[in-house]
Amino acid sequence: MGQTFDVAIIGGGIAGFSLAHYLGANRKVLILEQEDAFGYHATARSAAEFAFRFHTPLVGKLAALSFPFLNNPPQGFSAVQLLRERGMILIASEEKRARLDEVLATESAKTDRLRRFSRDEVLAAAPILNPDFFASAFFDPDCWDIEADALFQGFRKSASANGTVAISKARVASAERKSGYWQIDTHSGQFEAAVVVNASGAWADQTAVLFGAAPLAHAPLNRTMITVDIPVGIDWRSMPEVQEVDEDFYMKPDAGRLLLSPADENESQPCDAQPEELGVAWAMHWLSEATIIRTARPASVWAGLRTFAPDRAPVVGFDPVVEDCFWLTGQGGFGIQTSPALGELAANLIMGNGLPERFKCEAFALEEISPNRFTAG
Repeated sequence: MGQTFDVAIIGGGIAGFSLAHYLGANRKVLILEQEDAFGYHATARSAAEFAFRFHTPLVGKLAALSFPFLNNPPQGFSAVQLLRERGMILIASEEKRARLDEVLATESAKTDRLRRFSRDEVLAAAPILNPDFFASAFFDPDCWDIEADALFQGFRKSASANGTVAISKARVASAERKSGYWQIDTHSGQFEAAVVVNASGAWADQTAVLFGAAPLAHAPLNRTMITVDIPVGIDWRSMPEVQEVDEDFYMKPDAGRLLLSPADENESQPCDAQPEELGVAWAMHWLSEATIIRTARPASVWAGLRTFAPDRAPVVGFDPVVEDCFWLTGQGGFGIQTSPALGELAANLIMGNGLPERFKCEAFALEEISPNRFTAG
């Protein structure tokens, strides 16, 4: 058997590396990634946005707990700011005016930061919009772009500085529990670890089975993205994100182009996600309907997998049956913006420290995320 570690993390995306960052020098950590490159799947294909609102209450708490880190990361963590102000406009057609009023009333009960926008204010902020498409709108200033690669590389650099060993092309072939340690056989060698962490994203259930744990019906869902050129003369740098009130689509500036997604969720097997023709067609439909941009084809297209547990909450905690097998999965479409909180929480639970004190201020309950919730009762 090869090297021995305290913790072996299966999955080299942002979940795995954020955990390694927080485990720090307190544990000897190994990360095993099946692909040639780290952060290849969901981590590299995110829309990379941060927002406090329009989540489930649980995800909203995790976002609030992650914000201090993202807004003011540790010294030397990143050479660039991790958050850039963007703002968000929610729009609705005449048929959905009442729906937008409902959303605005619900969210305004929690904050005084939202402001109804007139048609002229919407078009001044987002001149790419078709004025005939929307009838009502409001503005949320609390939306930021996340420098997702800088965040991911910061976690990698920190983990490496603390002694984490990260190995790519290391798909797990088999695992066995012997004498208080996991014996892990991979395509890149054999390793031993006291605790194994399942942070394998879309492959979460397959990884669980390898370690003898019951799968939890994680569902990978394919989402399409396109980019198109923004017309000359429009200042894309100051343009906010625009989202349809029921998330039929969303769009935002991205490196000088407009990124647009039809917010599709198509069931998929774990795979190297590719854009589906129907998803691209819907994206082009909403581009034509909701904006003044006219183009025959997008500049680029891609897709990513957003993987959810059945209740769409993350799964964080030790398996209720299999000893020293820890879940860090089900982050769906919020894994990047909540990675600081989830990494910190998972590290504390693995080290036996329980719920971090600052999490208690958000009335955070471990039962909401524990894998035990799927077997209770």
